[in-house]
Amino acid sequence: MKIAIGSDHRGLDLKEVLILYLQKNGHQVEDYGAYSSESCDYPKIAIKVGRAVAKKKVEKGILICGSGLGMTMAASSVKGVRAANCLNLSLARFSREHNDSNVLVFGAMYVDGKLAKRITGKWLKTSFAGGRHERRVKMFS
Repeated sequence: MKIAIGSDHRGLDLKEVLILYLQKNGHQVEDYGAYSSESCDYPKIAIKVGRAVAKKKVEKGILICGSGLGMTMAASSVKGVRAANCLNLSLARFSREHNDSNVLVFGAMYVDGKLAKRITGKWLKTSFAGGRHERRVKMFS
């Protein structure tokens, strides 16, 4: 699977952990930044990843910032993006099954590398359930 990934300066370390995890599991990863620990404007990165997903240049996106909130809001401003800030396996599963999320977001202050890898694995393996959920997703997509 081709996956776009991006972070701000606060998510940089977790982004590097996830890039290695994704590559080890056979995924192609496109890194949209940040590339240093210098403070940066996270909306620019979130929108780049969101546009790559919306235009189908990649199949999925992953974003990381301090809380996960800013990246979720910025990415979701791109039409066709359904970003989900997931702090646990259950949220990751429901975000895919019920909401067909296409961008996974992490708050680096709340999720460590080990948990982020588990959440990412669950998110990537979970399919959209469709049915009544499809009608609802169409209402906001």
